[in-house]
Amino acid sequence: MTAATGPADDALWAALRQVLGTAGAGEPVSLVRRPSEYGTSFPLEELTVGLEGGGEMRLAFKLLAWEEMNADARLAKPRFLYDPSREPAVYASVLPIAPTGPPRYVGSVARDGGAHWLFVEWVEGRELYQVGERAIWTEAARWLGALHVALAPDVARHVEVARLRRCDAEGCRRWIERAREFAAPSVGGATAARTFLDWLAERYDSVAEALLEMPMTVVHGDFHAANVLVSGGDGGSIRVAPVDWEQAAAGPGLLDLAALLSGDWSSADRERLMAAYASVPGMPPFSPRQLDLARLHLAVQSLGWAPPRWVPPEGQRHDWLADAVGLAEGLEL
Repeated sequence: MTAATGPADDALWAALRQVLGTAGAGEPVSLVRRPSEYGTSFPLEELTVGLEGGGEMRLAFKLLAWEEMNADARLAKPRFLYDPSREPAVYASVLPIAPTGPPRYVGSVARDGGAHWLFVEWVEGRELYQVGERAIWTEAARWLGALHVALAPDVARHVEVARLRRCDAEGCRRWIERAREFAAPSVGGATAARTFLDWLAERYDSVAEALLEMPMTVVHGDFHAANVLVSGGDGGSIRVAPVDWEQAAAGPGLLDLAALLSGDWSSADRERLMAAYASVPGMPPFSPRQLDLARLHLAVQSLGWAPPRWVPPEGQRHDWLADAVGLAEGLEL
């Protein structure tokens, strides 16, 4: 069956033979393609592949190519973050060292023009934001802490091998300047948002300095609940399967924790998740102020992510400006 979008069947067959052969999975003999309902900026399909000798595999097929995104996705994603080789490299060389949970890497194929086709295990699960059980959120926070502890010792090598982004002073400055630009009024005159961001920009070097003094590790880069699939529970083991590793970077682990904690949490629930993250053996201690600095940077990054004419999906809308104002006041910058 040919999917509504994506490459022709013959090209996909050729890629599957290559990656399954390299992975030792056998020869594909049948293929069913379905566009995925999971929201991602790049085209994503669910593949059911029948194998010679019996058995089948369910795969997620992601087409990492800028020109394959729809116009809304291209508007939303900052072009300077785009590197189609990063996510396959993270799956191939970084995640095997991480705690179990993420989709198993099957293979990838480089295409003309720099695009990459990525094939990973299809994970059947719920997006974390759809889950109400606090025990599952706590397990996600604990898994995140274990990820950061496991990958911190060799972060420099991971940067080179997986083409990770780096959290640095230049990058921090770029986000605050983009946020200021997007807050500029279309007609003359100031706005409250622009006035605040102008004020914050004058103080942002100190925010960047504090972030860069924190311990560095490999961060997912977009660890919001929409990018975390979970399965299990009800007394059994819980699988935490983060997906969409396109923005993986070297940076303070608290940036990922800040993303997980974004949204309307009670103080008790937020402290419970912080405690689960901090409880992982080997986790460097951190203060509430350090986490608030990370949360502030996440809010600024979100304000600088896309121009105002882009409207995020309903389930992903959040008042990042209110977060930034409240955090900056609490931090007494």
